[in-house]
Amino acid sequence: MEAGRQYNVHEAKTHLSRILEQVATGEEVVISKAGQPVAKVVPLRPKVKRTGRGSLRGQIYIPDDFDELPDDIADAFGAH
Repeated sequence: MEAGRQYNVHEAKTHLSRILEQVATGEEVVISKAGQPVAKVVPLRPKVKRTGRGSLRGQIYIPDDFDELPDDIADAFGAH
């Protein structure tokens, strides 16, 4: 994602609330010092809500032989 706007340090200090609003909507903002970019303010990824155990029941399939290794792979791991 490309930065939406670039602010110098003075502007960033003066307009921090506005910058945070922009970032909260998904925008990335670059802060520069003496015309050189020094920082990028990016939105945090939202936390993933876990619904608990069994939430994928009926949506995935695990075959009965899932835990069985083919002989050549078992041999490679010293399982035979």
